Amino acid sequence: MPIDKFPSVENATEDGIVAIGGDLAIESILLAYSQGIFPWPINEQYPIAWFSPDPRGILEYDRLHISKSMQKLIKKKHFEFAINRNFKEVIYQCAHGRPDQSATWITEALMDAYIKLHNRGYAYSAETYHNGKLCGGLYGFCNGHIISGESMFYHESNASKFALINLMKYLHSKGINWIDTQMITSVVKNLGGREIPRTDFLKKLKNAM
Repeated sequence: MPIDKFPSVENATEDGIVAIGGDLAIESILLAYSQGIFPWPINEQYPIAWFSPDPRGILEYDRLHISKSMQKLIKKKHFEFAINRNFKEVIYQCAHGRPDQSATWITEALMDAYIKLHNRGYAYSAETYHNGKLCGGLYGFCNGHIISGESMFYHESNASKFALINLMKYLHSKGINWIDTQMITSVVKNLGGREIPRTDFLKKLKNAM
């Protein structure tokens, strides 16, 4: 049965946990994102947890930093960019194909949930190809002007950065100038990502809606 109400994010724990349990029905996830909450399994004991961290990570188009080496790579047209060409493979690679991790928080249940979201138009993949082969990318949630980045992977250097940069350019062309990155990873930070207070994030979310 879908979740019909979440606790206030103001009552989240220091780690950002808003609630534990419930289900991953499409309606539950849509409600969560509309309130600045996202699912993130902790472990086998708590396979479904809901987070709203403070501070919150975001990446904005007008702060996007593209290094000179990355600019050269883009000009060489070494990579090809695509959106939603192979969502299932992207989320699978994010869960199992990353060279920097031996375990994953992307459970089978979470994969199934986001594939269902994608089939309904609420999840996307941004993809990098080299010689026709998928070599990097990311996936995330999308609903109108609310866009998140959930996870990235790469099999070639800079392939995930290439996908994220081109995603930001694509979104900008559609009038969307920031995405929710939830946390600030080294990749996001190098591209200009920053942390903002959760209260400021919720204001941006409200305006996006």
